[in-house]
Amino acid sequence: MENIINNIPVTKCEKSKISDVDFNNLAFGSVFSDHMLVCDYKNGAWETPTIVPYQPITLDPSAKIFHYGQSIFEGMKAYKDTNEDVWLFRPMDNCKRLNISAKRLAIPELPEAYFMEGLKALLKLDSNWIPTNSGGSLYIRPFIFASGNGFHASPANAYKFIIATAPSGAYFSGKVKVAIEEKYSRSANGGVGYAKAGGNYAGQFYPTQLAIQKGYNQVIWTDDNTHEYIEEAGAMNIFVRINDTLMTAPTSDRILDGITRKSIIEIAEAEGINVEVKKISVNEVVEAAKNGSLKEMFGSGTAAVVSPIAAFGYKGTDYDLPELENSYASLLKKRITDIQYNRTDDPFGWRVKV
Repeated sequence: MENIINNIPVTKCEKSKISDVDFNNLAFGSVFSDHMLVCDYKNGAWETPTIVPYQPITLDPSAKIFHYGQSIFEGMKAYKDTNEDVWLFRPMDNCKRLNISAKRLAIPELPEAYFMEGLKALLKLDSNWIPTNSGGSLYIRPFIFASGNGFHASPANAYKFIIATAPSGAYFSGKVKVAIEEKYSRSANGGVGYAKAGGNYAGQFYPTQLAIQKGYNQVIWTDDNTHEYIEEAGAMNIFVRINDTLMTAPTSDRILDGITRKSIIEIAEAEGINVEVKKISVNEVVEAAKNGSLKEMFGSGTAAVVSPIAAFGYKGTDYDLPELENSYASLLKKRITDIQYNRTDDPFGWRVKV
């Protein structure tokens, strides 16, 4: 069955899978909704996006994604309020960052209208897949990869843009224990650390596995040159609270310009919290942990919004963080999620109705 939504051609699936899904027991990113948006780049231009049933894709073994790693992605969510209205959170930031990543990996930039109108059309079609239980949301994964063929080490001549979605329950990370990395680097100056490139994450897995074997859940990445400054927490940006000052590292070639990160900074400042965007040394954090002035550390990102860190390890010593009743982490998470779920006013203009 074909129709048009937001000027996007739609081929609907013959039978929805939704009745087979237990929305009260959703593992993150493991169940996928009925449809996906697909758009191909061929002959020097992006073709018209289409919405089709969620399905496997077929690629030639010589497709350049397999050989030279031209692959970028975004992560975002759709939310339903108590009136069943659907909302997005700062979607244009995701669109702009996707094109920043595209440019860095020599991938053709995607027209903003294709991203926004295609996404809205997909959400309108699969709106029943957006969970309404507490903390539930529809995780959205836009991505672009090289589909053109050839073994020659050069940018591909064809690409595929896809948006796939996955209903997800409330994300609870529990008490996270992290290791401050002393050897491996997530990225380097002049590299692709600021882009959401698939290879960035592939390179994280091995050092993270080593940390897990030592009893940690995740790694805090340090700078590539001296390993003296903390930069990110796993696949998230990182915040550190010393006394009543909230600090985070400045964005750079090595650090992703996180949308949740930016939102936390603006909300914290609006709440009267002293915020410093500065290089944070490992020694500063260790000394603060020793003298009791280190109050909180937490990661920030789309999936968990805020992920509190309960302890960190460095040079063979573990340091526990205090458990606070009124933490900045819980306050900031509530402020952001209240905006996302349309439970409060949005003074920043971040919420977008679908």
